[in-house]
Amino acid sequence: MFNIILVLIIVVGSVILHELSHGLVAYWLGDHTAKDAGRLTFNPIKHIDPFMSILVPVVLYLLRAPVFGGAKPVPVDYRNLKWREWGMALVAAAGPFTNFFIAFIAFLIGHFSGLLYLNNSMAQFIFQGIIQINLGFMIFNLIPIPPLDGSRILYAISPDGFRSILISMERYGFIIVYLMIFLFSEIFSSFMINSMNGIINTFYFIVGQ
Repeated sequence: MFNIILVLIIVVGSVILHELSHGLVAYWLGDHTAKDAGRLTFNPIKHIDPFMSILVPVVLYLLRAPVFGGAKPVPVDYRNLKWREWGMALVAAAGPFTNFFIAFIAFLIGHFSGLLYLNNSMAQFIFQGIIQINLGFMIFNLIPIPPLDGSRILYAISPDGFRSILISMERYGFIIVYLMIFLFSEIFSSFMINSMNGIINTFYFIVGQ
């Protein structure tokens, strides 16, 4: 039970920073929608979605699957942004980048302090949790299916014909994502695990291991 509480703390902290980064970049690029909605805050109540922020991560943890999730999407009006579609791509990229940054910093601290290698310790559990959960959030959100962040980045670099397809998928995007997860759970889980391991191996390469 205590481990589940720790996982939830890591998840909630990670999704708050993910969503806050979206709102801050949108604000810096000229859109105040998130600020006006009270989303430029560390208050978890403003960000947490009971299903995606709590239920999904806990179930995945209990199933020993890669943990990922989400939060209430930060409202953004791309018409107010500098560079419009490219501005929206920057806003979208801010969330996954934040999760990547958190994972990398946690890895560096855990690696050079040795806490990441204290077998069966609480410190190891926490550092591994921060790294794996944030990488899970990053990879999941970069899937290029609306309304996930990856679709906003893809939209900016796509021709008009493909953009119309992405727009038409917007309404049913999460249904497509959920179906993909549940119908192809083994393939999806393998994709997540291999992607996370590839990134962690890159971390080790950076520190010379």
